[in-house]
Amino acid sequence: MSKVKRRQFVKQVGAVAGATLAASWGTPLIAGSTAKPKIRIGQIGTGHAHASGVFKSLLSVREHFDVVGVVENNPERRKKLGSSYQGVKVISEEQLLNTPGLQAAVVETEVRDLVPTAKRCIDAGLHIHLDKPPGESYQAYKELHAAAARPKRAIQMGYIYRYRSPFRFCYQAVRDGWLGEIFEIHSVMSKKVGAESRRKLAEFGGGSMFEIGCHVIDAMIHVLGRPNKTTPFVRRTHPERDTLADNQVAVFEYPNATATVRSSLIEYQGGLRRQFTVCGSNGVFDLRPLHGLKFRLALEESRGKYKTGYQDVELKPDLGGFIPAFLDLAAIIRGEKEPEWSPEHDLAVHETVLRASGYDVAGV
Repeated sequence: MSKVKRRQFVKQVGAVAGATLAASWGTPLIAGSTAKPKIRIGQIGTGHAHASGVFKSLLSVREHFDVVGVVENNPERRKKLGSSYQGVKVISEEQLLNTPGLQAAVVETEVRDLVPTAKRCIDAGLHIHLDKPPGESYQAYKELHAAAARPKRAIQMGYIYRYRSPFRFCYQAVRDGWLGEIFEIHSVMSKKVGAESRRKLAEFGGGSMFEIGCHVIDAMIHVLGRPNKTTPFVRRTHPERDTLADNQVAVFEYPNATATVRSSLIEYQGGLRRQFTVCGSNGVFDLRPLHGLKFRLALEESRGKYKTGYQDVELKPDLGGFIPAFLDLAAIIRGEKEPEWSPEHDLAVHETVLRASGYDVAGV
């Protein structure tokens, strides 16, 4: 990503939602001056579904990061990587964690290994970008955050919609009262997977809600906070083939609101029907599909250039991928800002994801 494109992006966000929105969520995405020393960082794992895309985003911000190497502990997967991974040297975990001046690590292992690997990084004094979902144990994830709190190390979660412009528009519109009192959130997060993916995902009892529903649960909690009660509905459409929970719904209860999340792994073209709808007493935010920049906005009262009634809104392109996340992480590591998503938020998300996926949650 060129410096010119980033400068254009900073200018664009100012036009997205007027001065109030731009002032609150435009500038925190951009880290400090590129004249500052680079942050030494490495990646552990290439087995996560996001691994290659995350690493590509990291390489796109090398003016902020010195990428010292990538680790793959799985022997078979390491052989396939060869001696380099997208031009970066493949090294051992011991070599990475003992690299002089190392400040951060990106954890992109398979899901079962995410939290144990992250714990080793925290114990080595590193900040981390950690992919999702962080395991089937709430207690283990809670202990990870406790370990990170003592040396004040950041744990940045890899939920894919956190830095997307439409979601940030929604969050600020809610904070500024544009939508009034929120009484409903409805979201869908689905796709269709093949036999091999079903086999791998069936390792976890949480199924589709655990694997992909977590992304919109993160957004829901950013709007409404931790729910008072979570009720899961778990269905397995092909029990004769496997144990995968591939069709799920969860209902979340709040004092003055309810929310629903549907998540399946059997919907043809499911990505095109992914949606996040927030309904309030004074307006509605309706985004579908989630990867797009277009949404419908209804307002009872006009707000700046946004009129009363329903209207279609299209935002200008943002940086995309995980580039904004890494720019934000750079700013956090340099002490230029506090994390926007607190440990309390992330713990509430993981607890809720587990409950919504049908797990019994202990240690809360």
